[in-house]
Parts: sequence; C-alpha cells; structure tokens
Amino acid sequence: MSRGNKIAFQILFWLYVAGVLFLCFGHFDNTPSVPMSFLGIPTDKLAHFIMFFPFPILAFFAFDRFTETVKSTLLFVGVTFIIGLLLAFGTEWGQAHLTKYRSGDPLDLTADTIALLISSVVVAVVDIAKQRRR
Repeated sequence: MSRGNKIAFQILFWLYVAGVLFLCFGHFDNTPSVPMSFLGIPTDKLAHFIMFFPFPILAFFAFDRFTETVKSTLLFVGVTFIIGLLLAFGTEWGQAHLTKYRSGDPLDLTADTIALLISSVVVAVVDIAKQRRR
C-alpha cells in the first residue's frame, strides 16, 4: 500500500474513533424515533455492533505494517481487540459516570465485544491467507 493510502487510512481511523466518541457521548434530544427492535434484536444493540465492527478493520488498514508473519498478525489482532475493548468499556463507563443524559449498559458492551471479536477474526483470517499466498 502506498504511503499516501496509509496516511489516508490513519486519518480515517482517527476520524472513526472521534465519530464513535461523538455518538457515545453526544446529547441528542431531537432524534427521530426508530423501531425498538429489528428481527427481534434491540436496535440500540445493533447500533453498537455496527459502530464497533469497523474498528479492527480500519486499524489493520491504518497500521498493517506490523503484520508480516502469522505470529505478528495474531499479536496485532489481539492487541487491536484489547484496545477496542478498552474503548468500548471506556465509553460505557463514561456514559454511566460522566454524563447525566446517558447510562452505561452491560448489554451494549456485549454487542461491542461481539462486533470486535467477529471483525478481529475476519482480519486475522484474511491477513494470514494473504501471507500464505505469497
């Protein structure tokens, strides 16, 4: 990947993190109402899943220079997963303890964790397959 693309992905990654923080801590009074569930899954849990799914993928494209071997890929994906969990936990803790207009929900953290886990596995499988083709 060219240096320009790498910088673009790094900027996109940090804009994404800023967007997650904005969505988690923003005070939205006049938002349109949405259905309480979609296919039986609460929409706020789907929103959390969708919000955290891109984290490992964007991190990989922004910082993939650390994934030259299978071992380094697994380490990178593991560290990325843990950092994503810290972000998810931090947003839920912050909502519960730093705001009066939001509440922390352990099920939101569960949705975040599932998204991070699935996305991390996808990144690891794709990168290891790419390495094996070389």
